[in-house]
Amino acid sequence: MGAGSLYGAINTLNEKHWIEPYGSDAMRKKEYIITPLGKEIAEAEGKRLSEVLAIATQIMEGALS
Repeated sequence: MGAGSLYGAINTLNEKHWIEPYGSDAMRKKEYIITPLGKEIAEAEGKRLSEVLAIATQIMEGALS
């Protein structure tokens, strides 16, 4: 992933309030922490992806039988 893509993703997550800056701004290295909303979104997306994987597995098992 290029630096521009990474910083763009960080900015988007920050704008959506899914992450927020963490720690001192005096340091050159920026750190972020997931917000409660971000955690809720990540958990929902994890569940959605698990469901997609389960469906794909069922389809593949049916196709191979």
